[in-house]
Amino acid sequence: MPTPHKTSPAEQRAEDARRAVEDAIWAPSVHNTQPWRFGVRGSRISLRADADRRLDVADPDGREMIISCGAALYNLRLGLRALGHEPEVTLLPDPDRPHLLADVEIGRSGPADEHTRRLHAQVPHRRSHRGAFHAEPMPAAVLSAIRQEAEREGGRLIQAVDAHVAGALAALTDAAEHIQRRTPAYASEVARWAPSPGTRRKDGVQHAAYPKQTNRTEPHFPGRDFARGQGWGIQSPPDAEGAREDGMPLPGVVVLLVSAGDTPADWLRAGQALQAVLLRATEHGFSAAYHTQALQVPELRAFIRTHFCGDAYPQLLLRLGVPDMQELTSVRRPVQDVLTEET
Repeated sequence: MPTPHKTSPAEQRAEDARRAVEDAIWAPSVHNTQPWRFGVRGSRISLRADADRRLDVADPDGREMIISCGAALYNLRLGLRALGHEPEVTLLPDPDRPHLLADVEIGRSGPADEHTRRLHAQVPHRRSHRGAFHAEPMPAAVLSAIRQEAEREGGRLIQAVDAHVAGALAALTDAAEHIQRRTPAYASEVARWAPSPGTRRKDGVQHAAYPKQTNRTEPHFPGRDFARGQGWGIQSPPDAEGAREDGMPLPGVVVLLVSAGDTPADWLRAGQALQAVLLRATEHGFSAAYHTQALQVPELRAFIRTHFCGDAYPQLLLRLGVPDMQELTSVRRPVQDVLTEET
């Protein structure tokens, strides 16, 4: 009988690297642009930004692109730890190559801890939400755990506890949405990343990823018009389960994810903090809705920083809650499209 092939350490590293990249690509990204590429050489995995997928109009500085890549970096690290490796991460290792965002060495081996296993199990289940939430409150212990996840990755959550603050953030989001809808370049960019039903694309915000219409919350945080008046999307329930006394559905817990600085390194840390928050929220049955409109308008982002963030920089505006619909799906490009074996 032939001798069974014994996997060499190099082959095992390559297989583990591929599995970790398969986790990484399930990170969230702005308009599901998936703006990342990975290269594997020996025990090193490199993460690069794919600038061709940057939103040139909404994100000219690449801030949201790099936040998206930071979320993928967190999944990569988590996947390696789940496989028993300790990743050693160097952010922005080469100033002459700004799109090289991180080098990750597959370090020493050891069993994954329980925290790692629990969060890793949520990677395939996390989904972006684009609607209202049930009235079920977020327990204080869960919100505290989510805050700790953000802080562990170098970010911080500021909750809009005061109704006036939440109302102001909703109004700024609404103002930004109006500005962007009446700007042809913004509208064209959204259309580019929101393909029509029946597409074979494996990126973008597809019709099964958003509801036909969303229940209006109070205060109301408008979503993107991905359907562009075409009636696309998944049928949403007529009413959220539970509401305020006046019958309006609740927006959920409104938070700003902020960072101490506003450099590419800070954006990468913010992306890692974001994904840690999302996975911990998913573990407890909560989802997040993203509202980046006001943060894509420089004047409004500066206003939010001045009035609601102190000395910190706002990177994302989120609503957290129990989603009012479970059918939303997402797509990803196959791993072979984003992974290169380097020599």
